[in-house]
Amino acid sequence: MEPYHKPEFSITRQVDSGGVHLPVAAPRAALYDARMDLFRKVSMRVILCTGLAVAAVSATHKPEPAPRFKAKTTNGETFSNDSVKGKVVLLQFWATWCQYCRKEQAIVDSLDAEFKDKGLIVLAIDVGESRKTVKQYLAANPRECRIVFNEDTNLAAMYAASAYPIYVVIDREGNIAGIQRGAAGEYALRNLLGKGGLESE
Repeated sequence: MEPYHKPEFSITRQVDSGGVHLPVAAPRAALYDARMDLFRKVSMRVILCTGLAVAAVSATHKPEPAPRFKAKTTNGETFSNDSVKGKVVLLQFWATWCQYCRKEQAIVDSLDAEFKDKGLIVLAIDVGESRKTVKQYLAANPRECRIVFNEDTNLAAMYAASAYPIYVVIDREGNIAGIQRGAAGEYALRNLLGKGGLESE
């Protein structure tokens, strides 16, 4: 009498699982292949759905209008949302004690001179300091761009300026094109201006 050998597997029925038919009992290799096939199909569906969701969000994204503001420079010029329409505005929130602001002062002034004829308006808003303090600093460290005292604008409150420097670019349509918190050098500022429509040559 021949010895009894237990079969390694037997297939009694098929189970439909997400478009992949799996045997109730199957050899390990076949089961692994089937599971991997199922995993790939599910992964592709997830990737497709995610891509469609991202595309839908991008399609419905609307530019954010800049908050209503008023500002008067140390030279007596006044600016508002209406007066800067058609221009690109770079707001720099700074303070005389801020070493990072000092390091980027020359960069901001240089960009102001470079893009002035292309429609750039730079407003450097000192935050939280007296006129006397700012005037004393500017006497020793002159700046070329327009300076705005803290008390002559509501901009610092509009953008919650509490750490410096902060840069905000408003595009020609009056929308916020980009915000940068912290110093990051000339390249970053040029990139920020590019978001507002001012590209470096």
